[in-house]
Amino acid sequence: MIHGVIRKSVLAAASAALLTITACSNGAEPAKETGKTQASTQPASKQQVTLTFEENWSTPNVDNQLYKERIQKFQQLNPDIKIEMQDIPSAQYRTKLRTEAAGNSMPDMFILYPGVDMDPFIDAGVLMPLDEIMDTWKDILPPQSLGGYKVNGKQYAVPTKMTFVDIIYYHKDMLAKVGYNEFPKTYADFLDMVKKLKASGVTPMGIGNKNRWPLQSTVMSAVEDRIAGTDFLTKVKQGQAKFTDADYVKALGIFDELTKLDAFNADLNTMDEVQVQDYFLQKKSAMTMTSSTIDTKFRVSNAEGGANIGIALFPSIDGGKGTAGKSAGVVQYGIGLSKELTGAKKEAAYKFLKYFYSPELYQNLMSKGIVVPAKVEMPADTSKYLKEMLELTKSGDALVFDSVMPAVVKDSIENGLQAITMKQKTPEQIAKEMQEAMDKVKK
Repeated sequence: MIHGVIRKSVLAAASAALLTITACSNGAEPAKETGKTQASTQPASKQQVTLTFEENWSTPNVDNQLYKERIQKFQQLNPDIKIEMQDIPSAQYRTKLRTEAAGNSMPDMFILYPGVDMDPFIDAGVLMPLDEIMDTWKDILPPQSLGGYKVNGKQYAVPTKMTFVDIIYYHKDMLAKVGYNEFPKTYADFLDMVKKLKASGVTPMGIGNKNRWPLQSTVMSAVEDRIAGTDFLTKVKQGQAKFTDADYVKALGIFDELTKLDAFNADLNTMDEVQVQDYFLQKKSAMTMTSSTIDTKFRVSNAEGGANIGIALFPSIDGGKGTAGKSAGVVQYGIGLSKELTGAKKEAAYKFLKYFYSPELYQNLMSKGIVVPAKVEMPADTSKYLKEMLELTKSGDALVFDSVMPAVVKDSIENGLQAITMKQKTPEQIAKEMQEAMDKVKK
């Protein structure tokens, strides 16, 4: 993973000269009345080009809105290029795209996740490398930020943002009422705080796991890193470690312990990741654990309560092999292209990517509190909250589970964690099932 260096690049670039970009309209003069049709008199490059685009920007996050606004602006500036967008919920997105890859029926453009998520598309040979236009970003995107989308020396996408999936948000006043004026630094103190919050009649931590990924990606990415160490998942993939090892069983046991203490909301498996945001903001829980993308909603745009909301990472665990202070993070929202694009459609897609991933996009994201993997000048209106997020996550390199593990293993842990919440299975049983799924992948 590439996270620590990216964050340093963002901070170091704050004093750099601002890179600028201009976008010009491709609008053409109407064809003159010559007895021929307009299409026959226009240059081929000015004929209407339609690009299909599948994306999963359905949640009302501020960055999703920025992306869609940028696409609208591109079409206004380029009336000869039409982008037909299909908005797909994140819970179904990956499955749909894999199915299309298997059937060689990919859309022209699509959101591509980095790391192991790219494997099915590489194997199917459906992606178009972007190497011939990568010089466009040579001054703003360092190699470290591009690594997640680079396979066998070929670059298949560039990222928009850096997302940390394991941020704990908490109401400072609610923690203070049970004696914690600062977020606990050790798991022992964290456990004590959870017990006191529960005894006071408060739900300690709100989680929205309806779509199954939050417990796996957010909670367990942090917990297993603290206990088994940052290199554990890599070792499992290489056959040098197993999910049935004591360290990983202990990590699952931490989640089991918190569940038995009723640390989470009882309806966590029927509440989604958007609903739990409001649940937390309404102070129905003292904490929530979620993506850094939510920082804008929780703190930047929350004039009344933003200052009362703190951020933290999962504390250190006694005897664990991990390093306290690491944050599980991944670059996101690269736009891939179908290898079938040729001629005018290929040129239109290239033009769109060059416009979309401009310094302006990265600065707009930073203005909204989003961490970016680009070297651009920090905007004057950058909030104190973004600076606080950068400071919190500056030493992080923890791996995000579903960015490195195959889909069948991801499904196994998601089913297992749900089973723990329903008190149906033990950590040992789940670890065994996960390893069995991993062994099948290797055959």
